[in-house]
Amino acid sequence: MLAGAVALAAMPSAKAQAYPAKSVRMIVPLAPGATADIVARIFAEELGKSLGQTVVVDNKTGAGGTIATAELGRSPADGYTMGLVSQGTMVFNIGLYKAPGYDSQKDLMPVAVSGGVSNVLIVHPDNPAKTVADLLAQARAKPGELTFSSGGVGTSHHMSGVLLELRTGVKLQHVPYRATPAGIQAVANNEVTMGLFNTPTVIGLIKGGKLKALAVTSEQRSALLPEVPTMIEAGVKDYVVNTWMGFAVPAGAPEPVVAKLNAELNRIGQLPAVREKMMAQGIEMLPPGPPAAAQTLVREDLALWLPIIKASGASAE
Repeated sequence: MLAGAVALAAMPSAKAQAYPAKSVRMIVPLAPGATADIVARIFAEELGKSLGQTVVVDNKTGAGGTIATAELGRSPADGYTMGLVSQGTMVFNIGLYKAPGYDSQKDLMPVAVSGGVSNVLIVHPDNPAKTVADLLAQARAKPGELTFSSGGVGTSHHMSGVLLELRTGVKLQHVPYRATPAGIQAVANNEVTMGLFNTPTVIGLIKGGKLKALAVTSEQRSALLPEVPTMIEAGVKDYVVNTWMGFAVPAGAPEPVVAKLNAELNRIGQLPAVREKMMAQGIEMLPPGPPAAAQTLVREDLALWLPIIKASGASAE
């Protein structure tokens, strides 16, 4: 009897140690070649090496990532389906879609947050503003006249502009474009006053003198633009926008499996070769943490951004 009890008690441990016994599917909400897809493949390759099983990237595009993320949430919670998730799919979509097809807190379990991309406040080089304070003075002198572009309604560029209004009390006019490059070009052409775009997408134009950077939206200065102050350093209190990405599994996945994936993803994120590849994509690695930290980030971001999205009236439908 005692021997049988000991054997039974050991079964969960043996089962966890056996994971994975087959290939793992990684659902990605963007097309091959997109930044998120490149990130997913970097991690999938390294994860496959450490797990001893192939990690197959499965691109499921459309509807702002809701199709892929909803499928992830519906998948068996056995650790053999995981997905790349982001602030967009886990937070923004919940406010932008009436029925996204998933609840990011109930249907999904964030495992690890791996990288982040800050935005940068840009203006045309001819704009006399040298600081954020200068730009805000312009906005206060002409309420509702200064414009900011974005790559579309509900993007991080749009939400960054809305947050700037809320944090400073200025009134700006949003000019959404059909795609990010068009929104950036509008600033470079001096067609709009400003924009708040992902740092990697504008750094070339900044370095080339086609755009002027006033501040980055991350909590710390960006390694890509170390000479540019943060919004907080520039005097805008409580202003942080860091578009993060990470990995999640369906809710209810076995705790030992989640712990193993978390440990491996954190380890991979610290590899010099991986960090170099991520930096080449303009993505700065975030400090490793337990699954609970990733889950807290989602919860806190929802509390921050859902009221902002509601106040903006933004909708993807």
